[in-house]
Amino acid sequence: MRKLLVITGGHRVAMDEFLGCVSSVCTDRGWVWAHTTQPTAQTWLRPEFAGQWDAILMHDLPGLPLKRGVAPTPEGPAPDVARDLVGLLDAGQPLVVLHHAIAAWPGWEGWAEAIGGRFLYAPGRLRGQDLPSSGYRKGHFTISPTAPHHPVCAGITPFDVEDELYFAPYFTDRITPLLEHDAELDGALYQDTFDEVSHGSSTGVTCAGRGQASPLMGWTTVAGASPVVTLLMGDGPSTFENPMFRRLIANAIDWVSGTEAREAALAKPFTVPLP
Repeated sequence: MRKLLVITGGHRVAMDEFLGCVSSVCTDRGWVWAHTTQPTAQTWLRPEFAGQWDAILMHDLPGLPLKRGVAPTPEGPAPDVARDLVGLLDAGQPLVVLHHAIAAWPGWEGWAEAIGGRFLYAPGRLRGQDLPSSGYRKGHFTISPTAPHHPVCAGITPFDVEDELYFAPYFTDRITPLLEHDAELDGALYQDTFDEVSHGSSTGVTCAGRGQASPLMGWTTVAGASPVVTLLMGDGPSTFENPMFRRLIANAIDWVSGTEAREAALAKPFTVPLP
C-alpha cells in the first residue's frame, strides 16, 4: 500500500476536481493520501521525514507571490528551507512534479536542475544564460508516449486534452523523455507570462522570435538520490477527469516509489546545488 502526500498552494487550482482525481487514483490502487498546502507544506519537506511518504505529488508554486497587475518577483527559499529540500532529496524521497510546479522556487537555479526545467514567470538566469520570461497557450491537443515501454507509460495510448502548454526551457541533458504533444510550436502562439501578469492582462506580447517551443510533456530525472517524474499537463478539471491522465498519475507514483527507480537513483545520484 502506497502512502501519498499531495501539496498545493501558491497558484490557483480547481481544488475539488484535482483532489477528486487524487482520491479516485488512490481508491483504485488501494493507497492512502493526505493533502497539505504551502507554506505549511514545507514542514514536511525535511530530511527527517524522508520515507514517511512513498511519494510526494507537487502541484504547488512556492517562492513566487502572484497577483495580477503586479510584476512577479522571486522570493527565497531561505537557506534552511533549501538545505532541508536538498537533504530530503539526498535521502531518496520520490517526487512527482505536476504542471505549474515547474515554476517553483524561481530564485534557486538548483531546484530547476532537480526537476528538469523551469517555467519563468519573469526573466531569469539559468546555467549562465539570461533568459526571457516563459510563455503559455491553451488549447486542444493530443499527448502521446515517446517511451511506451517505460512503466510510467504502461497502458498509455495517445489521448486528447484541453490544457495549457508551456514555452519554457527544459534540461534535455538531465531528463529521460516520456511524453510529447502535437500542437504547433511557433513561439508567436504563446503569450508572454510576465507581460500578462504584470499588466493584469496581455498587451499582446508573445514569444515570437524566441524559436520554437518544446513538444515535451513529461520526463523522468534524478535529484539527489530521489527518482523524479515531471508531468506538464494538469491545468484544469477536464484533464483531472481524463482516464489517461489519471493512469499517468498512478503510474508515476507507483514507479517513483518502486524499488527499481529508487535503486537506480541511488546508484547514479545527482548533487542539487544550493542557492
